[in-house]
Amino acid sequence: MGVKKRSFNAVFCAVIAWLFCGGCGDSIESDESVFRYNESANLNSLDPAFARSLEPMWVVDQLFDGLVELDAELQIRPVVAREYFISDSGRTWTFILRDDVYFSPAPGVSGLESGRRVVAQDVIYSLNRLRDPAVASSGKWILDPLNSEAAGGGISAIGSDTIRFELTEPFPPFLGLLATAYANIVPKEAVQHYGEEFRRNPIGSGPFQLAWWMEDVACVLHANPLYWEFDDAGKRLPYLEAVHISFVSDMGAEFQGLLQGRYDFVSGFHASYMNEVLDESGELREKFQSQLRLETTPFLKTDYIGFMVENQEGKWLPWQDKAVRQALSLAVDREGISMQLRRGTVVPTSNFVPPALLRKTNHSAVPMNQAKAKQILDSVQIIHPLPWPELVVSTTSDYTDLCAALQYQWQALGLDVAIDVISPSTHRERVAQGQAIAFRKSWLADYPDAENFLAVFHSQNFAPEGPNYSHYSNSNFDLTLDSASIEMNDSIRMVHYKKLDKLIASDLPIIPLFHDRVTHFVRQGVEGWEINAINRLDLRRVKKSSPAN
Repeated sequence: MGVKKRSFNAVFCAVIAWLFCGGCGDSIESDESVFRYNESANLNSLDPAFARSLEPMWVVDQLFDGLVELDAELQIRPVVAREYFISDSGRTWTFILRDDVYFSPAPGVSGLESGRRVVAQDVIYSLNRLRDPAVASSGKWILDPLNSEAAGGGISAIGSDTIRFELTEPFPPFLGLLATAYANIVPKEAVQHYGEEFRRNPIGSGPFQLAWWMEDVACVLHANPLYWEFDDAGKRLPYLEAVHISFVSDMGAEFQGLLQGRYDFVSGFHASYMNEVLDESGELREKFQSQLRLETTPFLKTDYIGFMVENQEGKWLPWQDKAVRQALSLAVDREGISMQLRRGTVVPTSNFVPPALLRKTNHSAVPMNQAKAKQILDSVQIIHPLPWPELVVSTTSDYTDLCAALQYQWQALGLDVAIDVISPSTHRERVAQGQAIAFRKSWLADYPDAENFLAVFHSQNFAPEGPNYSHYSNSNFDLTLDSASIEMNDSIRMVHYKKLDKLIASDLPIIPLFHDRVTHFVRQGVEGWEINAINRLDLRRVKKSSPAN
């Protein structure tokens, strides 16, 4: 009864609030204490256990805290954990909790009416919940490094303030796993009280708490009065009093909303609006500079064309020949694609791993060389004469322009190339099942370590169970990655990573095209904005003021 009554009240308040402010119009728009943005993809859950994409992550990160978090420089910093220690050659990780972190008040939930301090058992409960088959969390994999044979399945508490993790073997990226949204801490009382409806009634210890959420209309967060973090002047964070999230699917309306001041920021734009806002060099056009500013940083994301390289037919197929793929890679005008199709918002590359994860400051891209590409194909065609089968590239409608550019460049080599534009769900299924000989895909970092990118090509990760859609298999690659994954010496591990990245660039099971950039369009007057390489949203220190005329 309590759950139903609370849900009804939440919806009722949402409707009244929405009507009272005229559909969230001028009265809210002029409020400098309210930050507003649009989420065109809507939301279906605010439960950290299901935060598998950026849209829910942005909200979940405002409502919850984890033991650690990733800062703008890709460094792990303690949050609920005050400090941590690594022992037993990297197999044991011990975290000491802060004593001033509290769950936000939850009236009607026994034990949480006025909030409650976060303790070690909350961490254990939250992480073990990911393992529960009844929950069916998509984040269970972050616990894979734990020794399931150890006490508590590898997670144990020492008193109320200390958590100990026992790993099967050393795994340096483990901290990055604990920084994912999946690892946020939830109170057992709230989960048990709401059951499946916890997705709509999230209770956490983050800087904000849920005020109301009406699906397809809006979601409003209020500042958490018990939030533990203070600024250098002793003022409690966050500075904002509220966050207002609307759900408008029309990209054009979102664009106009930003220009008219209904939204305070937009992450990226559809390509058609990008051209209007950015000039040929990728800079914000002068006519928008009084209203907006452009914030960018390299994104830990790589777009590529993949190939099914496992030969199941027992006969020579051109696209499974490394020399042919090398020719295709040489024929790609990455610089042209970056500037003409993406307005400089992407970084051309010939490598799969983003340079920041290899401690490189510059990207590398093989320049377009049609003559050399044709020379390679001519040498292959001496052994395997034409005609060759048609090269069909599978993609979705959002990337038709990209694939059309590749089609033109590869047809210039004398090849027969077609584009198969299908729905996202069909595309995912075909690629996962090995039914696409060539396909456009991208890989976005789950955690900030090169291992997360390189593991895509491990032979144990063949699709559909894993992300190795190419079915690339190289025993030397597997052995080197296995060694790197347990190497606690950062310098030695980085040598392995760079070697593996070069091996992929040589074998070319995929053709890397570009690393994306996080691109934020922020209203003038928004202060304290932080942009990071995994495009997470941090509103703790954001302030708003009226921009000077």
